[in-house]
Amino acid sequence: MTHLRLSRTLITGVIGATLALATLSVPRTAQAQWTTTYEQFYLQASHNWTFRNEYASADRLFNAFDYGHAILYETLWTKPNAPASRLEVKEFDYLTKTVLVKPPRVPLEEAAIEPKYAQLAPEAKVMFDWAHLLHRQLYDVLADERLSDAQRDTEAQRLLAYYKSRPELAFSSKPKTMALMQEQSYSLAFRKKYPKFNGLIWGYHWLQVGLYEPLLVGHTVAAKQAGVRATVARFWQMVDGAPTALPYQMPMTAAVAPAFAARFPEAAIIFDNLHSMHDVVSDILSNDTVPRDRKRAEILRAARLYRDDTSYVMPVAAWLAMSNHMGIENMGGPSAGFLPTLPTPTVTAGAVMTHDWETGAMKGFTYGSAVGGVASGGEHAGHDMAAMAMPATPSTTRSTTPAANDSADVAALVHRFHDALEQGDSVAAIGLLADDAEILESGSVETVADYRAHHLPADIALARAIKSTRSPLRVLVQGDLATSTATSVTTGTFRDRAVDSAGAELIVARRTPQGWRISAIHWSARRRN
Repeated sequence: MTHLRLSRTLITGVIGATLALATLSVPRTAQAQWTTTYEQFYLQASHNWTFRNEYASADRLFNAFDYGHAILYETLWTKPNAPASRLEVKEFDYLTKTVLVKPPRVPLEEAAIEPKYAQLAPEAKVMFDWAHLLHRQLYDVLADERLSDAQRDTEAQRLLAYYKSRPELAFSSKPKTMALMQEQSYSLAFRKKYPKFNGLIWGYHWLQVGLYEPLLVGHTVAAKQAGVRATVARFWQMVDGAPTALPYQMPMTAAVAPAFAARFPEAAIIFDNLHSMHDVVSDILSNDTVPRDRKRAEILRAARLYRDDTSYVMPVAAWLAMSNHMGIENMGGPSAGFLPTLPTPTVTAGAVMTHDWETGAMKGFTYGSAVGGVASGGEHAGHDMAAMAMPATPSTTRSTTPAANDSADVAALVHRFHDALEQGDSVAAIGLLADDAEILESGSVETVADYRAHHLPADIALARAIKSTRSPLRVLVQGDLATSTATSVTTGTFRDRAVDSAGAELIVARRTPQGWRISAIHWSARRRN
């Protein structure tokens, strides 16, 4: 038996013809629309709401995520001229310090939070709602201990068939290429202007697909409960370490939850397409080159492309390869098992990966400019998160796989050097320096031998005593030379002295037969006010 919940528009103003008749602040093209979408509820099943009952704390976070998506779209649509801090600071802080900390106990009526956006594109809104319902029912299937593995597979297929019964709402179960998300005329605008909020949205998506994994790999109820707690704790590591601990790339289900993707590939693909379209809507709303009277049309075009099975489609094998090439360490890390620290990304924030859609092989990545033509520069002017985006220069764009790895290799080199200092491994730290490297700090220039004898022990002692918070790296590769710049904040107590300083770092790397090595380091620091 299918439960239908026909439009509650008269009560909540969610969707439907009443919304389409509203005229306040809606462009003329939207005023002309008469939509007849309707809401459809859970497929009747004994496992419904099991996840909510057995994993209440994790389930409540989804209600907070609903609020986060809704306030994002409403803000982008109704306050197009608001400063970036409106989302990057005010809404981000409210979400991470209030809503996520004490999330709503029941799912929210998102249209009450995003009434103007719901009027603009009710069809897209219901597409998201319909996919989120599939999300929640699959959690229930995996959480219900009364079901055998065979019964879980049967129920999952029944839910997928139910989901596909609404072709006007269902995302395609064919994997879409990154070109649909990253190579349109409006692409990348949101992540460039709002990098921190973008990272938070990707953190949401990491948890939404990641929570399937402990439910699958745990062999006992206790193991599943512990696994879910660990996955949620991992999410909080990202939030607490924002912005640098948030994902640098959109989490892909096959990488974050490989057991789930292998067992339920169609669902995994649907969710990747869902999350990709979330990014697309944000780009359309935040890109000024899309006129306000064209935004609805662009959103509906994207929605149509994400529903059909013929456009921007890549083979499943290529989707799996792409997920692997993007790097789990750049998506927030694996979702099963608890690790004390987040993995070190192998790309810098702002990296935009491009792939061969036929093979999934990484072709390269660019920084700071959209593949599809979003202008770079200026969007971060005066913004306190400017370091999250890389400057757009021709030399950072790579078209072949070996060259495409250069920036990632340099970033990894710098991360390894800092890890060696923090772990007290002087041999590893010196091994990353070129023989003729020079280290500039405290008003002096040291050779490698000088540095080993003088400042290295002190640098190790400080790194081990106090944890510095470093910004994402800005890497620029020019042939066989590369520069990496970053800033940092260091606070704590070192040798009975209070430390509260702001630092800057410039590292010059050189390509050698042994790989990239550090050729020069320049550190400077000042006391913070």
